[in-house]
Amino acid sequence: MTDRSKSALLKVENLHAWYGESKALHGINFDVLPGEVVTLIGRNGAGKTSTLRAIMGLLRKRSGRIHFDGRDLSQRPPEYIARRGLAYCPEERGIFASLTVGENLELPPVVASGGMSTAEVLALFPNLQARWSSQGTKLSGGEQQMLAIGRILRTGAKLLLLDEPTEGLAPVIVKQIGSVISTLKQRGYTIVLVEQNFRFASRLADRFCVVDHGKVVETLDHADLAGNEQKIQTYLGV
Repeated sequence: MTDRSKSALLKVENLHAWYGESKALHGINFDVLPGEVVTLIGRNGAGKTSTLRAIMGLLRKRSGRIHFDGRDLSQRPPEYIARRGLAYCPEERGIFASLTVGENLELPPVVASGGMSTAEVLALFPNLQARWSSQGTKLSGGEQQMLAIGRILRTGAKLLLLDEPTEGLAPVIVKQIGSVISTLKQRGYTIVLVEQNFRFASRLADRFCVVDHGKVVETLDHADLAGNEQKIQTYLGV
């Protein structure tokens, strides 16, 4: 076992997963060190979101090994995994329409010390302070994304799984989300990011795992990007 494997906060080994009878993942392998931002990149349908969902136990039909913070989560249900300190921000955001911003933000339980206070979350996302009493249905897409990220920052989670946080957002909001992720990285958060916007991801990630047909086919360090632009564009179908 390499030193890297020994020190990884998250290690995914030979992960296979299915939606019913349809197989989505065909042996995913990657790891994430504490404090790293690792981005899963690849074209639509490659298996990136399925990887996050399988890690969180949301795809119940799965095999392989998922080690997180010294525990084997391979066969654990989502509620157990969340309470161990993994937090998932889905692409669809999951905002409760009937609840206010404040109620949405404070709904998830705190699972460990070290999470942000409500005041700290609002300092990161000032828009939410102004919308505190608004219902979830009345938020813009960008505000919903801010709320979805802010909500998991309170929990004390050690690792954040962020699925397409810039999808469909205006450039000014994309820039704000990027600034927040950069701040989280500086604060020592560990993040797995799924992102189609490669330009956005390239400014934030330490490493890139290229997913194709349900497998990680290549891993690139940030320093490798300049010499592999053509290859990356091919993987992304650009």
